[in-house]
Order: sequence, then C-alpha cells, then structure tokens
Amino acid sequence: MFRKNLLTLLIYSLILISVFLMGIFTGIQINPSNGIALKGSPAADVFEPIDRVWEIIHDQYLNQPVDDTKLIQGALRGMLDSLEDPYTAYMDSDEYRLQNTPLQGEYTGIGAWVDTTGEFLVIMSPMPDSPAEEVGIKPGDIVVKIDGEDMTGFDPTVVLDRILGPAGTKILITVRRESETDLLDFEVERALIPIPSVETESLENQIGYLRLYTFGINSPDEVISALKDLKASGAIKLILDLRNNTGGFVDSAVEITSAFINEGNIFIEEWGDGTRNEFKSTGRPIDTDSPLVILVNEGSASASEITAGALQDYGRAKLIGTTTFGKGYIQNWIPLPDEYGAVRITIARWLTPNGRQIQGFGLTPDYPVQLTENDIENQFDAQLDMAIKVLSDSVN
Repeated sequence: MFRKNLLTLLIYSLILISVFLMGIFTGIQINPSNGIALKGSPAADVFEPIDRVWEIIHDQYLNQPVDDTKLIQGALRGMLDSLEDPYTAYMDSDEYRLQNTPLQGEYTGIGAWVDTTGEFLVIMSPMPDSPAEEVGIKPGDIVVKIDGEDMTGFDPTVVLDRILGPAGTKILITVRRESETDLLDFEVERALIPIPSVETESLENQIGYLRLYTFGINSPDEVISALKDLKASGAIKLILDLRNNTGGFVDSAVEITSAFINEGNIFIEEWGDGTRNEFKSTGRPIDTDSPLVILVNEGSASASEITAGALQDYGRAKLIGTTTFGKGYIQNWIPLPDEYGAVRITIARWLTPNGRQIQGFGLTPDYPVQLTENDIENQFDAQLDMAIKVLSDSVN
C-alpha cells in the first residue's frame, strides 16, 4: 500500500491504488554496459561485488547475450526478498501495472479481492454477485492450480494475471480450503466486473443500511451523500457494512471516519524508530449521535480496520461479525526509472487511537457472530440480523 494508502493486502481483484512517490533511486546510475554504480558516493565499494558479478556474467556466461533488464530485475527482487517481509517486494512493470488499476471503473475477470503478498494467491473475498461468488469461491481459498497447471513457485501476481482474461472465456481454478481435505475445482466464466463502492437500503425500525465496498477516491463523497439521503428518508439508526471491504486510500478512511465523530485521532502511524504521526479527524462530522453498528468479517482489512477500530475505540460504534483480517502495516509504492517497475516498502505500522496493534491480530467484534453453512444455504444473514436487533433495542 502506498503512503496514502493502506491496503493491502490486499488487492481489489487486480486492484490496488495509485499514489506515487518518486526518487528512491535518485543518485543511482543504471548503465547495462558498464554495470551499476553509486555516483559520487563513498559507499560505492559496497556495490563492487555487484559490479564484478555483472562483468563476470557478460564475459563468461555460456548463453549470450544476456537480458540486462532481467538481470537488474532479479537483483532488485532478491534484495527486497532478503528482508523477509511479506509486504516488501519488487514489482516489474507488468506487475506494477496490474496492481495499480484504480479503485474505480471496471475490468474483466472473476470478481474477487485477492492477496498477492504470500507464497500463493489467496482469495480475500468474492465480490457481490460476481462469477467467483456464484460458483462458490470463498474467503481464504488458496489458488494452487490454474487450468490444471500447478502454481507452486509462481509469483502470486503472475497467477493473478493468468486469472484475468476476456469476458465470456472460462478458467478452471483449483483451490485449497482449510475446512476441506481435498482440493476443490471451480470452473469460472470471466465477466465484465463493475467495481462497486456504496449501496444503501432503508430497513425496519428506522434503520438505515449503508454498505461500503471499498475506500476509493470518490467514496467519501458517496458515503456522505448516502448518509444524508438515509437521514432524509427517516433513518435514525445506522448500520455500516464493511464486510469483505479490503481497504483503499487512507485519506478516504480518515474522511469517512470523520463523518461519525467530532474530533480526535483516526489512527496513529508508528515508525521504526518509535516516532509517531497522528492522523486526526477532519472536523466535518455528518452524524455523531445516531446509534451506529459496524458489520465486519475476516475480509475486512486495512482502511476498513482503520475506520472500524477508531469508531470502536471512541465507543461510537459496536462491531458485529467476526475478527477482521489484521493488516496494520503501511507501504510506500515507489516507481523506478524507465521500464523497471516499482518497489513496495513497508515503512511503518498503524495503531488505533487507543494504541491497539492491528497487524496479525485484527479487531475483535463486540458481538461475535459467525455465519454458518446453514445460514449461507438458506440465505440468512445472521450478522445483519444481529445488527438490526442491537439497534432495535437501543435507546434513541
């Protein structure tokens, strides 16, 4: 995720984000004919082994000519992999393009939010009414084969690229599911997938329901407009549904959270040296009084956890559902010169206003409610039902 963006993990089925900070390689000269050197720096000796290996490859390697771009990309990838951080990585130009489709518009694919930071491509959650949801793909499914070909050892972004394709074409996806002994096969027909943002509905007992699918560029304006419409239609209690919302822009999370509180920190950014930066409310609230509950699940991540964590800390909202994903690291996404792609660097972690660590832990709901297989088969939303009960019992 970018400096302005917490994501991540999570990718919005090929999706995630575009705020670029230039300059990480300022001062480094990449010259394929003469090797790599740090211009005018006393640290040049550090790069001498790299320069020497470069010369050896070009002078002695059997199969000539070698691809200089691939050599550089391999060196960059190995350097970042050595940090052993699942979120710090090198992306070539194709991977960078793939992971920076904006949080808006549409694309062709199976319709699923995925995580590409581990050894395998992992489904974070299918999009509503998508081909992935229709065939039964679920959060946590690990993609192990594509059209019968074993994906072990393939970079997850490459696997993701294999899944994408023209609308109307079919793909066989084999997944490993924790609750199943055998691998599961799903034949999915790709489709043109619209990227949703906000959905609203007026429910019983003057309850307004607002589902937010992503924290995109325009999401704050859409949420504010939706809140005003719900209140105008008579809603005096609110449900904010962040289930399977894998995140998006930090600025959007700050603005949306600020709609429900008067003042205070939204989250705290903590750097490696222990210094902290506080991200405060915008001071432009829309509704600070209406009883509010937030629906969350294991697919609620990153920016969703910022919003839910802050409102839970302030006692502004109760969380209902299951423990959230637990994505609490912040990444810079920094493009490199020419066609060398970009690097994604973990630079900090974020904490809730009360200083809670989210990475690896997630947020614990005030009202734990697990959707059972029977609920799903009968299309009964037990989590939403609990939210309605909690709000119906609340005092206005």
